[in-house]
Amino acid sequence: MQALKKEKDFEERRNTSLAAKKAMAEKFRLAASREDPAAEARAAERRAIAEARALRAAEREKAKLEKIAREEREAAERVEAERIAEEQRQADIAAEKAARAEAELSFAARVVADEAERKAKRDAKYAARKARQN
Repeated sequence: MQALKKEKDFEERRNTSLAAKKAMAEKFRLAASREDPAAEARAAERRAIAEARALRAAEREKAKLEKIAREEREAAERVEAERIAEEQRQADIAAEKAARAEAELSFAARVVADEAERKAKRDAKYAARKARQN
């Protein structure tokens, strides 16, 4: 007997649940079909919110693209500045090498001139001694 009673309770619960679902579906169908000013206002508000959200997303994307472009421009300027600095450094090194070579040549020229002068004095001294001996 009790098995019969449980089945009945289950069937009652199931029928009640189905009736509630049907009532909710009918309520939703009626609300969607009729023109409700509050529903239209809510839909307009949702559209405005969605448009504002899309506008903010577009602004964020634009700001992101501007930031990327600015960073690329700054990187290019930095690379150019580094290239110019490297060229200047290379020019300074070349000028320093040229100055050092010029100084070495100048020193060598002075040494050669001094040697030539000493040789000339020595030759003059020997020539004067020869002249005195003769």
